[in-house]
Amino acid sequence: MLQNIIRRVLAYALAVLAGYLAAAVVATQFVLARFPDMSVAVGFGDRLSTTAFDVVGMASTYLPIIAIAFAIAFPVAALVHRWRPDWRWFGYPLAGAVALLAVHVSMTVAFGFTLMAPVRTLAGLLAQGFCGALGGWVLLRALPRAAAA
Repeated sequence: MLQNIIRRVLAYALAVLAGYLAAAVVATQFVLARFPDMSVAVGFGDRLSTTAFDVVGMASTYLPIIAIAFAIAFPVAALVHRWRPDWRWFGYPLAGAVALLAVHVSMTVAFGFTLMAPVRTLAGLLAQGFCGALGGWVLLRALPRAAAA
């Protein structure tokens, strides 16, 4: 029993970390992709150092937001899974995607503007949703089949 709880907590932490790392990296790359439009060249070394800086820098704000969003979304997916076991393989990634999309949409509604530049475009918003789906997929893979219920 305790082993199962520990495994679930570790799977959740791994999903949050994977979702956060992907979301932070994608957000940084979306911003850097706009620099050539301003006649600013961005080399590979600049991309790596900026990405590392952003991953560390956003950890104090964006990481807890993702953790909270996943803490709401994944139990909902588990409840749905109880009624529809065949939805397991897309339910958890869908829950992760919806969680991150909801975070960005709700922050936009609450503040009247987007707090992250990449989500000002549909492509950026969908990319963040994909990062949430990645977190859901990682959770699904880290849990044994019976524990994902």
